[in-house]
Amino acid sequence: MPRIEVNRSGEMEAFVQVVDRGSFSAGARALGMTPSAISKLILRLEARLATRLVHRSTRKLQLTPEGRNFYERSVRVLADMDEAERCVAAGALPRGRVSINASVSFGHHVLVPLVPRFAEQYPEVALDIVLTDRVVDLMEERADVAIRWGELPSSELVARRLGATRQAIVASPDYLARFGTPRTPQELEAHNRIGFTYRRTVPDWPLRIDGRAVEVPVAGNVRAGDGETLRHLLVEGVGLGRLSLYQVQSDLDAGRLVAVLEEFNPGDTAPIHAVYLGKAGRLPARVRALLDFLVANVTDNGRPRP
Repeated sequence: MPRIEVNRSGEMEAFVQVVDRGSFSAGARALGMTPSAISKLILRLEARLATRLVHRSTRKLQLTPEGRNFYERSVRVLADMDEAERCVAAGALPRGRVSINASVSFGHHVLVPLVPRFAEQYPEVALDIVLTDRVVDLMEERADVAIRWGELPSSELVARRLGATRQAIVASPDYLARFGTPRTPQELEAHNRIGFTYRRTVPDWPLRIDGRAVEVPVAGNVRAGDGETLRHLLVEGVGLGRLSLYQVQSDLDAGRLVAVLEEFNPGDTAPIHAVYLGKAGRLPARVRALLDFLVANVTDNGRPRP
């Protein structure tokens, strides 16, 4: 039986164009094909994959879950193919666009200060930076790299450790002047203990009294959706909060914030990882360049290297 040649990259390109442009006719125009030709091509693709990719019951293009999955992966494959050709032509220099997702605090205090250095080292790599304290799905958000704080759950993600951070309970000198400085964990009951709007791995504040672990519940009149907003609230004297040292070290050094109850701090640290999909040996050069840069330029305590 003769072997049937399949132009998989051509099928992917046609499918991506149809999805991006919202219709078979628009995708056909972009590729210089007729609508019937591109429709037949997608039908052959569905037959080969033995699954429906597109619902055709309405005028509006609708992807099946399998179609959405195939689209996401096709976009990545086509981008990698384009980069491979560009790298060969440009002497294997990393080039292209990389999307990185990080918490608002990590972005402001670590990532953004490092961007000029990265841009100088890799002038052909463009960064898309998305900052949110919400844990995102990398495939759904089309993110190449995400920064995760804390212990990582079991998943298909690959992780590279960047460092670790300790936390401290802090408040502004103004707040402490008005409401007093707590000297024991029990005295926290009389203070405004502000926290986050989202569920955290450790919802309460862990402390240690005479070698015994205790937890103080967060109970305040304000909550914040990200660590940077919470830091600003603390600097403005709204209450007490527990944040990572990489976020507040400059405020502590400048006297805008003061650490309290340090003798009861358990000294627990949380790791900081850069996570991504896929195997390291198969990463696009542009993504590998960003990961290597972060590992080299984030200190062990989670701060940007001078």
